[in-house]
Amino acid sequence: MKNWFKTLAATCAVIPFAQCAMIPGGNVASAAEPAPQTTPAPAPAPVATVDADPALWVVKDDDTTIYLFGTVHVLKPGLGWFDEAVKDAFDKSGQLMLELVMPEDQAAVAQTMMPLAMDTTGKTLPSRLSADELKAYQAAMTSIGLPANAFDNFEPWFPAMTLSVLPLTKLGYDPEQGAEKQLTNAAKAAGKPIAGFETLEEQLGFFDKLPEASQVAFLNAVVRDMNGLGPILDKMVGQWAKGDPAALAETMNESMEATPDLAKTLLWDRNQRWADTIKARMDQPGTVFVAVGAGHLAGEKSVQDYLKERGLTAERVAY
Repeated sequence: MKNWFKTLAATCAVIPFAQCAMIPGGNVASAAEPAPQTTPAPAPAPVATVDADPALWVVKDDDTTIYLFGTVHVLKPGLGWFDEAVKDAFDKSGQLMLELVMPEDQAAVAQTMMPLAMDTTGKTLPSRLSADELKAYQAAMTSIGLPANAFDNFEPWFPAMTLSVLPLTKLGYDPEQGAEKQLTNAAKAAGKPIAGFETLEEQLGFFDKLPEASQVAFLNAVVRDMNGLGPILDKMVGQWAKGDPAALAETMNESMEATPDLAKTLLWDRNQRWADTIKARMDQPGTVFVAVGAGHLAGEKSVQDYLKERGLTAERVAY
């Protein structure tokens, strides 16, 4: 699981939406949402801000400037990353470009996600698992407050994604604190247009098109190592906050060596397409702030590498 999760955590903005779960009865709800309280909850204690200095690059010509910023999709409160060079670059930019434009509400996400996530062959999830695998999976589901049979009629990738995210919310990680969410809010407040390299359907399709055997392996691995997700993400966030893409790439290399097909689909192929889009955007004057998962801007076959092949040099701005 550690291999799968490292690749997922650093590449796909759609991952936080996995907490949008279809509960039996047809209602869409967040499994991480607390139960209604009869008395007001006490105000949370203030969180001390810890300085973070993520990496930032720039590609420019005479009349076009494109900043490249690597994000983490879920973060804990208290990381002071949206300041200094990052904030300056954002303020100078006339447009924000993300992996995808974040949907406004979970109901809209579910309307797109559920037709892909539901199995249409009549094959149930329990029928895909051995007796031991099913027992472990059902225990994992109930451990995070979901019915054991909640996803029996879903393809394996969906419960795998859900189980990859929900435990993190108990550890303080929050999609609302994620870099994309914060940048989106700032862009809306400033009246900056927001565009996406991909659509929600496209990102979900990366998982939906995985072979069944890979989806089942993904699910079993998540279940097996679910309790270790927090330390893995803590390490990756620490590397990101220090502006150390080399260390992040080294951490991810363990994942990519073990799952080359997933790395090709989620990283390298997309990096090439995005480099083509950035190359084309250089023909238009203006300044753009590009924010994508930090894994896309780290290591070999990064967006920067593919830009270099296209005659563009990405220079590091923030260290």
